[in-house]
Amino acid sequence: MTTTALTFQPGDIRTRAQIHKELGGGGPGGICPSKEMKTVLLFSDLKAGAKYGYRDGWLRENDRLGPIFEYTGMGARGDQKFIGTFNKSVLHHAEDGRTLHLFIVHGKVPGSQTKTHRYIGAFEVAKDPAYTLRRALDEDKEERYVIVFRLRPLGPYHRSPDDAVPLPAVTRVRRVFGRRRRPEEPRLPREARARLAAATEAVARMNDGLVTEFEHELANRKHQFGALEIEARGREGTMEAVLYDDTEHTLYEPAASTTHREILDALMKLADISRYLNSTHNGVPLRCMVLAPEAPSDDIRDLLSHQGVGLLYRSGIGTFTELPADGQASPPTATPTGFPCQNCPVLPS
Repeated sequence: MTTTALTFQPGDIRTRAQIHKELGGGGPGGICPSKEMKTVLLFSDLKAGAKYGYRDGWLRENDRLGPIFEYTGMGARGDQKFIGTFNKSVLHHAEDGRTLHLFIVHGKVPGSQTKTHRYIGAFEVAKDPAYTLRRALDEDKEERYVIVFRLRPLGPYHRSPDDAVPLPAVTRVRRVFGRRRRPEEPRLPREARARLAAATEAVARMNDGLVTEFEHELANRKHQFGALEIEARGREGTMEAVLYDDTEHTLYEPAASTTHREILDALMKLADISRYLNSTHNGVPLRCMVLAPEAPSDDIRDLLSHQGVGLLYRSGIGTFTELPADGQASPPTATPTGFPCQNCPVLPS
């Protein structure tokens, strides 16, 4: 994708009028698409957005491909969606042949109330994934989900230490009973969908189906279950446990197969999340389980047993079998797998 030639560079300060004159778009909103200029302008106000729970900014840790800027979508009330022009224009900017240009509120023109904006650079939406969902307050102070786009710079960019995503001051664990529904994404033309098809998407669908099947079984047992969302003090991002059985205080992590790579990834996720949970809940010790689509090898069983983690697998006839059969799934000390948490919240009863 080519970027529009500009008369200003990353770090330069401009008013909206000057920006729109050169890059198109208009209006006071945070997302301003322009068909004529093939651009989508993104305006972030780090202070004003905080009252709605928006936490725009650079992630402190780069991923394997480089830096990421998180940008919250539009929608002031209720769960944010891709209905309409604005959030859709960001998600599908590449397919529409548009470049994203990001600006952060800088100050005001001396002697006036006109805001100025610092140009950060040209961006594209990351593909791994393009966005995440985060809990935030809407303008009515009601909790909802917001879309948080993951933006990757296309070239030179301006990065100030003050532009980093703010870190949580306390650790919070939220239950999300029932399935968290992702916003329905606008459909792409068939050829664009084919280009975006990837093995990771197939794995995600497989894991989602496996979790859904086991949720049906938990529902038949009259268990309370759902996802957990964890914001850890001093840590970037929100962690999600896709399935937590509240009735039996059990944390499940799906694996697409029982290969060593898949099982090790699941073990790492369980170790990371479980340290933020209580070792017991309503008198029940915490159990950590891998949820797999097939029976494991003896070596995998030994690996899981050594780590104090159980495995639940789906048999060929569609039933679920727990290994080991005696429910050995928590460490002998009845503490969560992983390092002890120094600031664990108490899950509400």
